[in-house]
Amino acid sequence: MAKKSSIEKNKKRQKLVKQFAGRRAALKALVMNQEAPIEERFAASLKLAQMPRNGAANRIRNRCEVTGRPRAFYRKLKVSRIALRELGNKGLIPGLLKSSW
Repeated sequence: MAKKSSIEKNKKRQKLVKQFAGRRAALKALVMNQEAPIEERFAASLKLAQMPRNGAANRIRNRCEVTGRPRAFYRKLKVSRIALRELGNKGLIPGLLKSSW
């Protein structure tokens, strides 16, 4: 099980990303616009730099919904490999069978 603080920190980041997504996208579009005047683009990049860092989507870590484990994460199921195996053995994941030969 992951530390509670790490899980909570990640949840806080997810909320911040939702909160600042629109403003961030607008500023980034202005910065990337080659037709806009250079002064306007520079001012937009300064505003973007003043926004909270945890508002950036790439700072969110994919974590297992069951255990909070950050590694070996299956995106489709939102669980780690260990939780996937345990849930699969219990028959809680439809269509997943433990292989045996």
